[in-house]
Amino acid sequence: MKFVVIDGSLGEGGGQILRTSLSLSIITGKPFEIINIRAGRENPGLRPQHLASAHSAARISSACLEGAELGSLRLKFIPKEVEPGEYRFDVSTAGATSLVLQTIFFPLALNGKSGSIANIRGGTHVPLSPPFEFLEEEWIPFMRRIGFQAEVKLKRAGFYPKGGGEIISSIEPIKVILPLVIKERGNLIKVIGISAVGDLSRGVAERGKERLIQILDEYNICNQVESRDLPSFGRGAVVFLKAVFKNTTVCYSALGERGKRMEEVSEEASQKLFNFLKSDATVGENMGDQLLLPLALAHGNSFFKVPRITEHIKTNTEIIKKFLNEARIHFEGNEILVEGIVGSIDNSSL
Repeated sequence: MKFVVIDGSLGEGGGQILRTSLSLSIITGKPFEIINIRAGRENPGLRPQHLASAHSAARISSACLEGAELGSLRLKFIPKEVEPGEYRFDVSTAGATSLVLQTIFFPLALNGKSGSIANIRGGTHVPLSPPFEFLEEEWIPFMRRIGFQAEVKLKRAGFYPKGGGEIISSIEPIKVILPLVIKERGNLIKVIGISAVGDLSRGVAERGKERLIQILDEYNICNQVESRDLPSFGRGAVVFLKAVFKNTTVCYSALGERGKRMEEVSEEASQKLFNFLKSDATVGENMGDQLLLPLALAHGNSFFKVPRITEHIKTNTEIIKKFLNEARIHFEGNEILVEGIVGSIDNSSL
């Protein structure tokens, strides 16, 4: 059996290498072995959220797993056929539910049989991972824009470090992924803001809301801001911004933490958005990274611009090429061109 061999210390050396490998291994039917998993990180090897992604991917594809242990630097993954159905996954810590969903989403959507439901428990608002609002307001809408049929709902928020949150996603099967071309973002129409807390005074959320309105009004930006009280397993806070342009949307967020005033959280999220507005980008850097895999499988060529080509984007590109030999992803300045390699999804042709 021929394995695709992945060096987990490649580029930025993070967990995205494993998640992309898991998704594409199932889609293409190619087994892989990953070595030096997160070798350059402070806590090298597999952490709980990476194990959750590996076990979740194995469950939906009846895969054989070797080395799936906490701290392991090596993993072998041999997938079989995807079985759609109703699944429950538990990260067991504050590990990101969003990242587990993004690992299993494409294989389940491309199974060609029937729909699936994924219930994932863990962290919904944790550092260095997309918060739930990003999934709901940015990721899922972009997935629909390129042909996917899916929904995601928040049952309970799970803030770091307690976790205990829960999301539910319904995923329908599709045959064709559409290309995405966004050359210009167009005029800024409005900014939608959310200041939300879990197991904290609603007044904290209101303070974040008022600061957001103040900042956006100062720049004469049409805004629609609300405060929310999230059902939550533990205490936490988040400020989320969605900028709506004529041709695209972009989202940024910031998390609260002990000792940080909610006004500071609003200012942090706003600064991220303003940095984007200074560029001519049409897609945020995180969303751009997450579009690479599906667009490599699209029917046609895609084009968009990100604020900058990150190491994360470069690393993800290299992993995609390991599984999709014909994949062509080009960078020029901050522009990304992805040449889709298939029309209808047929694993035998990959």
